[in-house]
Amino acid sequence: MSYDQIALPDVSGLSVGILGGTGPQGRGLAYRFARAGQRVLVGSRSTERGEQAAQELRELPGVEADAVRGGDNVFACGADVVVVAVPWDGHGATLAELAPHLSGRIVVDCVNPLGFDDKGPYPLRVEEGSAAEQAAALLPEARVCAAFHHVSAVLLADPAVAEVDLDVLVLGDDRDAALHVQALAARIAGMRGVFAGRLRNAGQVEAFTANLIAINKRYKAHAGIRVTDL
Repeated sequence: MSYDQIALPDVSGLSVGILGGTGPQGRGLAYRFARAGQRVLVGSRSTERGEQAAQELRELPGVEADAVRGGDNVFACGADVVVVAVPWDGHGATLAELAPHLSGRIVVDCVNPLGFDDKGPYPLRVEEGSAAEQAAALLPEARVCAAFHHVSAVLLADPAVAEVDLDVLVLGDDRDAALHVQALAARIAGMRGVFAGRLRNAGQVEAFTANLIAINKRYKAHAGIRVTDL
């Protein structure tokens, strides 16, 4: 079966919440989703910071005045689809606290558990197998997927970048939820959402980010992934 974007569900009416929406990755994704026409709820540990980030995003090119609102992370959990873009060291505690607010939601984990030393980045061991599997364990009533691990925050946040040229690898055990995440990725100009397997395979996808960081450092680039023959 070849990739067929037309076969993906219509997600144009879905709202997207960003947990950790004031960080580089979360803020960049919030901008791209808003620019694509989605309603976006920016979340933060602080209501004030979430509101400030939303105001700044509303002032960027291509964003409608009422497309982005901000608040705390509980506020962002009110969206149809919630993206987890918090730092790894607060991942487990944040999701455990927010679990009652995420029941029934499609939750997209894009966190990469990485460590850094004098040799550069390296993947950290996660007891559950991956950040996404940890999210699934902490959110048994949510529909957890993994995606958006390999997207440059710099490209996402740059208004001069018209298209973000890459494929987003989407993993999940709930096939319908994964299809919706694929469709959301495809809403961003230049992107495709490609199904890449079940959630148990998320660990190597998260870990590969360390390799991309090495590529970017060596070639002074913002490298992404394209899957061939699709």
